[in-house]
Amino acid sequence: MKKIIVRGPALSRSGYGEHTRFLLRSLRSREDIFDIHILNTTWGQTGWIWEDDEERRWIDEMLVKTHQHINSGGEFDISAQVSIPNEWERLAQINIGVTAGIETTKVAPQWVEKSMLVDKIITISEHSKQVYENSSYQAQDGQTGQVIDDFRCKTPIEVVHYPVRDYESVDLDLELDCDFNFLAVAQISTRKNMANTIRWFVSEFKNEEVGLVLKCNIKCDSTQDRLETEKLILEIADEQEDRKCKVYLLHGHMTNKEMSSLYKHPKIKALVSLSHGEGFGLPIFEAAYNELPVIAPDWSGHVDFLYRPVKDKKTGKEKPKAHFAKVKYTLQPIQPETVWQGVLQPDSMWCYAEEKSYKSRLREVYKDYDRFKNQAKKLNKWVRENFESDKQHEKFVDSICEVAGVDEQYHEMMDWLGTLEEEVIEHD
Repeated sequence: MKKIIVRGPALSRSGYGEHTRFLLRSLRSREDIFDIHILNTTWGQTGWIWEDDEERRWIDEMLVKTHQHINSGGEFDISAQVSIPNEWERLAQINIGVTAGIETTKVAPQWVEKSMLVDKIITISEHSKQVYENSSYQAQDGQTGQVIDDFRCKTPIEVVHYPVRDYESVDLDLELDCDFNFLAVAQISTRKNMANTIRWFVSEFKNEEVGLVLKCNIKCDSTQDRLETEKLILEIADEQEDRKCKVYLLHGHMTNKEMSSLYKHPKIKALVSLSHGEGFGLPIFEAAYNELPVIAPDWSGHVDFLYRPVKDKKTGKEKPKAHFAKVKYTLQPIQPETVWQGVLQPDSMWCYAEEKSYKSRLREVYKDYDRFKNQAKKLNKWVRENFESDKQHEKFVDSICEVAGVDEQYHEMMDWLGTLEEEVIEHD
């Protein structure tokens, strides 16, 4: 059995928090192989999960266990570090960097340098993988002085997508005046482009009773944050005087059951995202596997699951086909205020959605909803088959086992279990 330490924001209500818990669930599926330990980290100013459920109690137990093991001088065979690459270190004999990657066209040189500290990188989308692999710099060896013209990541990178997760529905008791409402789920930030998401919606539906439901905040779920978020939204929405369309704010923590019910609410008709870029786009993914039509630019991480292979009538070959309302965009340099030293490069680019195209797609989905709903149903079926929970957990485990040198042992055990199962069936 291999001792593995997972360092990441295991208790955070954030994308990286969910990524950490996804890894932990995968490892728990094979506790016959892994002796799991956890080092919890923070993630920005996000709050912590507070539900008193089995998973939270297990994480707490692992945190205590890890503290005791480290204090007694214990070491680890494997580390899996869930974070941006700047924070990766050599913590064990085998080290794995787990990251959502990058939303732009280029990773920082520090990421290339940090990739040399890990034996494998596991990321969440083909976009993140390709950008990481293709980012290249000129560098100089600090010891020999040799100039390296093509300094890039040479560490193997593998993609493991998020899995589908289902929850029973609950009554949200939402008071929505409009029968047709779009939904946006995002933090209000430059990257998420929420200002234009709101502004252009209000401009398009100024004289119609159509709603936009915003599940968002600025930094956290505090009362002060709610007041600041509401003020900001009103400033944008009220640019259009005497508007008939409605903008609703949902602020504060919502459970997984509540979020699932939000996607399924009969008055919520489609999810919109004008994000400049996504490592994966978890809310978009959740909308897709809940049969909710999606409006978004055709760029970055969410493209992995918004295309479905369809057989060409002429050639008989399968080709990927978009099953969402594509918003036209241009690639341009990131805004100066978003530059983050060592993370978001000033010479990198991301996508800028076009106002006219966004409005056109909003209108198209509103007027021809049945067509987009039918498209969403087909996408839902494909996503559920290909991003099924057990498949993604097994893929995560396989990826770790391969680099940790337990691949052969793992598959021998799986073969033995398969043989045992056959014997039990025959005996019955």
